[in-house]
Amino acid sequence: MSAPPPALAQSTWITYRSQIEIGLALLAYMMFLIGSVTVLRANPGASWRYIVAVVPVAPAAMVLFLFVRRLGQLDELQKRIQTEAFGFSLGATALITFAYGFLEGAGMPHLNWTYILPLMAILWGVGTAVFTFRYR
Repeated sequence: MSAPPPALAQSTWITYRSQIEIGLALLAYMMFLIGSVTVLRANPGASWRYIVAVVPVAPAAMVLFLFVRRLGQLDELQKRIQTEAFGFSLGATALITFAYGFLEGAGMPHLNWTYILPLMAILWGVGTAVFTFRYR
């Protein structure tokens, strides 16, 4: 009797390709962001400051592209979980920001819009955990 052929081991690149690509794009985003902020603080009156301010959007767009590509590779159950988690995140963020808008009218301090995306991401993570548990 002959032994079955040994299973081929996948490389780290094949196994973790999406995570590596997204991680590198996030690293590029952070580097561009730090560079942009540094240049803007050193040149507050420069005529080109608006162009420099949006430079970090390029690697952020790459993160979005890679993320959407990864979502397309999920199986049907995972797609359903992610769709429901995103729907929860969108609705919950809308309710929270809507309510806080009323609170601002009552005297609460104004919050910067940059807090909305992290809020959505946190709520998406919560939704993913809840819906993953639900479909077990």
